[in-house]
Amino acid sequence: MSLMKVSVLALMAMPLLLAADQRQLAFALKAQSDFGRVEMTARPRIPEAQTCVQSQAAALAVSLPEDRSLLYYRKGYCAMAGAAASQDPLQFQAAAENFDKAVDAWPERARKSPKRAPPEPIPAALRVFGGIARLQAVAGVAVPAGARQEIAGALEAPSCNSTLIPAGFCSDLLTAGAQWLGWMALGGNQLDEAARSFSGAPGTGWSAWVQGRREFDAARFREAAAHYATAIDVWKRIWQGEGPTFLQALGPRPQDAAALADWGGARMLAGDLAGAILTLDASIQADSASPHALYLRARAKELAGRQDAALTDYNLASRTAFAAAVDLASGEAHLYHGIILYRRQDYARAEEEFASALNFEMTGALRPDARAWRQLAAVAGGSCGTARQSLNLALAAVSPFFPRDEARSLASACGAEQMR
Repeated sequence: MSLMKVSVLALMAMPLLLAADQRQLAFALKAQSDFGRVEMTARPRIPEAQTCVQSQAAALAVSLPEDRSLLYYRKGYCAMAGAAASQDPLQFQAAAENFDKAVDAWPERARKSPKRAPPEPIPAALRVFGGIARLQAVAGVAVPAGARQEIAGALEAPSCNSTLIPAGFCSDLLTAGAQWLGWMALGGNQLDEAARSFSGAPGTGWSAWVQGRREFDAARFREAAAHYATAIDVWKRIWQGEGPTFLQALGPRPQDAAALADWGGARMLAGDLAGAILTLDASIQADSASPHALYLRARAKELAGRQDAALTDYNLASRTAFAAAVDLASGEAHLYHGIILYRRQDYARAEEEFASALNFEMTGALRPDARAWRQLAAVAGGSCGTARQSLNLALAAVSPFFPRDEARSLASACGAEQMR
């Protein structure tokens, strides 16, 4: 091919190359503009987030390899912003997948580093962002496999020097990651570890909640109730009304009904029965399918001398637990039904129900109570020998909600009867 023909072909190709460059530039500018609009908004709206996701996808289709990590990061960010507004688990999962792709594409981006400069390491915040998205995808009620290791590993080197993520937002991401580590520690009752993780996130309510848990475990119920109240007040300000900012929504979201139930339980044990019942009313209004809250309200009404109302709530708790059980196999439901029978002085059938409760699955906190209730029913039914001794032993492990004083009084009377 002659030099002239090569030159002619090159000239003919130039408009096509220029058009491709202009198209690529147009997509890149729109992607940058749409991302900036979401990034600069405290509470991004769903339409803005969706537009941003679409423009990043369009830019990715014509992008150079070294630009893909940035575009995947932006696409994940916008998907995360939309998910935070809609609470759509699929969008949270989509965000996580895009952050993973940003990590996978990072080596190509690293090639853009100036000559002789060491390649920029993958930002810890990028890995934390992915871990948070995975946790949010399961609505903060479960822990995906490897989530703790993913976030904890990233936080071992919490540098915010990357050109990918602004330093301020990077710091916020690392703080949110630490909050999730605290949330996971709290779920495992590792209160010291939870307190350390939450210490760097003032104003979130979680430090007050952990302190409330500590006070509760130490049987300082009035102090526990005060700390719970402080935490719940903070959570109301953040999560109600116009809702959290995007930065606030990155942290773990408290479970309102469960938190109110714990607060109500602490108020009851502190002797504030009227306040406890009001708080437990609010918990049940937030989640009417919570047998635990119904049980606590029954106990509070019982202590307040409202026996008929207490029996109604025990019955509701039992029925609710049965409704949520698989094949009606609920130790919790049998426990509450056994309490109803006990309060009706049907001690033989109550003992059978408590025995049935122990044959099924229950949370660890309820099982010691079920054992003690079984022995208490036996003692109340006239078994003053081994049952009384077993009851005294069982009382060492019961929860604060078990009627320990009533059981000791009955065991004592049974012992005195034996000595006559």
